[in-house]
Amino acid sequence: MNLTAKIPDALYQQVAALAKRENISVEQLVTIALSAWITKDYIEEKAKQGRWDKFQQVLHKVPDIKLEVGNDFSHL
Repeated sequence: MNLTAKIPDALYQQVAALAKRENISVEQLVTIALSAWITKDYIEEKAKQGRWDKFQQVLHKVPDIKLEVGNDFSHL
């Protein structure tokens, strides 16, 4: 699907510069930004429906273990 939008030149220049720094197209950057915004709103809405006590119940089921070297994802 195509979308055409008019934005101020200064904003476009900032978007284009960021896309260049990230080595992606302006279209990819806009898609990523819109997706992140929608995801953030979705998560915030879901969080409003949650209950702290239920979260704590689930969290207490997670084992309290020390991570082993090489198993902590720091290499990613």
